[in-house]
Amino acid sequence: MFSYYLQLGLRSLRRNPILTALMVLGIALGIAASMTTLTVLHLMGSDPIPWKSSKLLHVQLDNWDINQPYGDDGSPPDQVSYRDATALMQAGKADKQTAIFKLALPIQPENPEVKPFLTVGRVAYGDFFSMFEPRFKYGQGWGKAEDDAHARVVVLSRETNEKLFGGADSTGKTVRIDGNDYRVSGVLDDWTLRVKYYDLTNGSLDDTEAFFIPFTTGIDLKQRSSGNNSCFKESGPGWDAYLASECVWMQVWVQLDSPARKAEYQSFLDSYVDEQKKLGRFARPRNNRLLDVNQWMADQKVVSGDVKVQAGLGFAFLLVCLVNTIGLLLAKFTRKAGEVGLRRALGASRRQVFAQFLVESGVVGLSGGFIGLLLTGLGLYAVRALYTDYKTVAHLDWSMVATTILLAITAAVLAGLYPTWRACQVAPAAQLKTQ
Repeated sequence: MFSYYLQLGLRSLRRNPILTALMVLGIALGIAASMTTLTVLHLMGSDPIPWKSSKLLHVQLDNWDINQPYGDDGSPPDQVSYRDATALMQAGKADKQTAIFKLALPIQPENPEVKPFLTVGRVAYGDFFSMFEPRFKYGQGWGKAEDDAHARVVVLSRETNEKLFGGADSTGKTVRIDGNDYRVSGVLDDWTLRVKYYDLTNGSLDDTEAFFIPFTTGIDLKQRSSGNNSCFKESGPGWDAYLASECVWMQVWVQLDSPARKAEYQSFLDSYVDEQKKLGRFARPRNNRLLDVNQWMADQKVVSGDVKVQAGLGFAFLLVCLVNTIGLLLAKFTRKAGEVGLRRALGASRRQVFAQFLVESGVVGLSGGFIGLLLTGLGLYAVRALYTDYKTVAHLDWSMVATTILLAITAAVLAGLYPTWRACQVAPAAQLKTQ
């Protein structure tokens, strides 16, 4: 029966091409507006590393001014000081751990045809690569031995390697960064993150870094962070005074492979803060936090209020389109009252008539869904063109494609319920008597 109803629906839609086009276009525009905003909302807020997000934890310590909390809600700083980062690293209480910060340095290529260029890199411990799992095209990251030896090694991004070495295997070769030579230990493959969750403080939608060097090496060379740097009191003059200050300018991440390990690490943090209190630091009440990836993204409001409002407006527009579609379907089905009366007189039940018109509504929704999918793609392209910050989250994935089609069919069927119900109320005898 479904194929029969489908044939009837297609035949009916072809008889009124203008009305059909208006209904399909209305559904398509509403779907495009809602799905464009929903896709951005979905990709910004979805788990970026679902297989281990609960094991990766961001460390927060409250070393801030006793007279003024860091956050208006009493939250601790979103970064830590050098003193605390190195103390946590030296304690080695986590299964894996890294301190990281962002910096911008010039790269001086050996090839005279390639001009020196300024680019953004990251300072990290060797565990960074096994914790956040970027794919390597050549070589690998460095290990604890290189961290301890303050080795001058570097991991390049794929784009940087192509610029410097034409995309060839550059492991073992030398790269000059800010006047210092580094040996290439590895080259990353394409590593495009929707949200750069490991450093939300300095730009959640920023590109991943062009190079990575050891934390200990960066400190040896007195490389100051090019990211956010917050101090509640002035540090003394010079590099050593800056390292000893309470300024917060780096992030600490730990990997803890079980809830028991998380509880142990939380206890360690509490003990560490208590010890520092005895030394005259951490004047505020103890306020340590260990937030996993998704908790950290929620805490930092990666999905802004503006994006949520835009998604709400998109669905409001879809609702307006559905109201218009209801009116058009009502007009269409009302004009078919004679056909309905005849079918009922020949023995068709209300249920069969209802099913026929719902299938016709579904065809409208399916057509609107496919056109809406194309318009959604155009909408996301426009978002990427107008707002370059959203280039990593303005893409359709398969889940959003399926959602678009399903939403279009559901919306059209829901829009057709009332007109279909009205059509089924036709009294056969009364209708035939008027013909």
